[in-house]
Amino acid sequence: MPRERFYTLTASCPDRTGIIARVTGFFAEQRGWILESSFHADPGVEGEAARYFMRIEVRADSLPFMLAELRERFAPIGAELQMDWQIADSAVKKRVVVLVSKQEHCLYDLLARWQSKELDIEIPCVISNHDSLKGFVEWHGIPFHHVPVSADADNKVRAFAEMRRIFEEVRGDTVVLARYMQILSPEICAAYPRRILNIHHSFLPSFVGAKPYHQAYQRGVKLIGATCHYVTADLDQGPIVEQDVIRIDHSDSPEDMVRYGKDIEKTVLARGLRYHLEDRVLVHGNKTVVFR
Repeated sequence: MPRERFYTLTASCPDRTGIIARVTGFFAEQRGWILESSFHADPGVEGEAARYFMRIEVRADSLPFMLAELRERFAPIGAELQMDWQIADSAVKKRVVVLVSKQEHCLYDLLARWQSKELDIEIPCVISNHDSLKGFVEWHGIPFHHVPVSADADNKVRAFAEMRRIFEEVRGDTVVLARYMQILSPEICAAYPRRILNIHHSFLPSFVGAKPYHQAYQRGVKLIGATCHYVTADLDQGPIVEQDVIRIDHSDSPEDMVRYGKDIEKTVLARGLRYHLEDRVLVHGNKTVVFR
């Protein structure tokens, strides 16, 4: 059964006394019905100021006004507390553009969750640097864009410009790299901060870059994993949203690890994307606070 419509406030600000009282008091004054609330105080490390994080869901029909007025009324509190804040509407589905290369397992999983409404999103298109998955994507009624990418620098500039054009044209909110085996340009990373999610097939920060399972095999590790993270211009260094691992032993080959890893990659990407879509991820520097 679908949940009732709600608004989600996510915010961070310098830590001080009275933050919860000020914010929840505001909603109480408006007769807002709080459905869920999460808070976290980060003391910071030496040289950093302490910071406070919060996520609050408020039932939409409990408020006597709509979202635009809620934002307008909350703005003075945000300014008073020096907040970075936003308020999202659960009735507005996020538009997720999926990028994929030849490996299909993460794409298959996302489309299955989308089709079953487990992920209540819109997928306006899939973009790939290969055309091998075109038929599968279009069978789901989703537009497919083949944008080839070669090692030629001029080609990459044109290809990434075309991807940006498509993303803007379909009014995308989020980009998901579902085993998209190309490094995005710094310009794209800068254009969409905290809006591009990647699944990396290792337990970062270990084994960045290409062939992490083969790197793990050479190192003789006993655990392999996958990491969902935001994409930045620094390869595989973006803020981490979700991770998981599986135990292996000396008898497992790199091919075994690849096979085991596919299951982890799917579940970690789906969980990370869900947290992002539900506004459960707050980023501070290169760290995240994830309110599960």
